[in-house]
Amino acid sequence: MRRSVFAALSALVLSPLLAGCAYNADLGRQQMLIVNDSGLAAQGEKAWAETLRTGLVSSDTRRNARIRTVGQRVVRAAGLDNRPWDYAVLIDEAPNAFVLPGGHIGVTVGLLDLVDNDDQLAAVIGHEAGHVVAQHAAERYSQSVTTKLLLGVAGAAAGTSTDLGRNLGSYGGNATKYLFLLPFSRKHELEADRLGVDYMQRAGYRPQESVTLWRKMAALGGASGQPEIASTHPSDASRIAALQAYISSKGW
Repeated sequence: MRRSVFAALSALVLSPLLAGCAYNADLGRQQMLIVNDSGLAAQGEKAWAETLRTGLVSSDTRRNARIRTVGQRVVRAAGLDNRPWDYAVLIDEAPNAFVLPGGHIGVTVGLLDLVDNDDQLAAVIGHEAGHVVAQHAAERYSQSVTTKLLLGVAGAAAGTSTDLGRNLGSYGGNATKYLFLLPFSRKHELEADRLGVDYMQRAGYRPQESVTLWRKMAALGGASGQPEIASTHPSDASRIAALQAYISSKGW
């Protein structure tokens, strides 16, 4: 009886989620999206406004002009120039960059100081543009919502008073994190790397400089030093190897 209840509840939850599956030609795979990037735009706008309000934003004209010039070339190459884009240089010594739904890119002073040339900067911005084209933010949101729904269904079907129900409540989140959410997040990063290389090459920048950039990042000691299985980002070695293989396959 409990098994049939679980099956019925699962079907009820999964039916609208499966209806959100679509093929992404840029990625060459199916995606399950229960929301798209435009649906996350409002949250992106709020996050951007909060970043500008609470973060230290550089007013350096030269630095801002640099990321805008390189950014617009890459954005155009990615086919994303049908929307206005905002750029900001953040006063933070850690080399980093991010993209927010709605058309916002932030680059830190630390990253600008790290890169040797505009090709390496284009690699970073291309990577961020890749996340947008791939709708990774929407996909990650959809994964998170789906996981919570399915764990809720499983817990309800098992009953919180049973050992299974207690185990799902205690360990379900961690198991899902390590066996599904984190590996897929690493996949997103590698997909964004590949798309970013396409865009920087299309924009007239040298793809091989993306490898040089990640070697420089690796020399800084990596993201956290934790095992790759426990990280949302691939190891520097994995990223460099994947980039080299892809660039070689394209003859660049």
